[in-house]
Amino acid sequence: QVRLVESGGGLVQAGGSLRLSCAASGSIFSIAVMGWYRQAPGKQRELVASITRGGGTNYADSVKGRFTISRDNAKNALYLQMNSLKPEDTAVYYCNISPPLPAYWAQGTQVTVSS
Repeated sequence: QVRLVESGGGLVQAGGSLRLSCAASGSIFSIAVMGWYRQAPGKQRELVASITRGGGTNYADSVKGRFTISRDNAKNALYLQMNSLKPEDTAVYYCNISPPLPAYWAQGTQVTVSS
């Protein structure tokens, strides 16, 4: 059984930084493409960044150059370093495999960027 737990969100001023973490249990992490997703109020959930087991990455255009996704396969951990945050980055952030499975959605972590 796979369980994902996100952490690291918070309130930050525009231009600030946050580092999100995702702890994964279950064997799927070691073989899966992992992704960070976000859902802002009134909007659909979107893929922010993804990373293959070997470290290949892909980013949404809106976060390129500002966000960095990484993973530690030995620790079953996924990270998202977010720099130069903007108010439009405000959302609940989730981790999941890519493409996502509904059963793996967890609580997420709230990121709020004030202007």
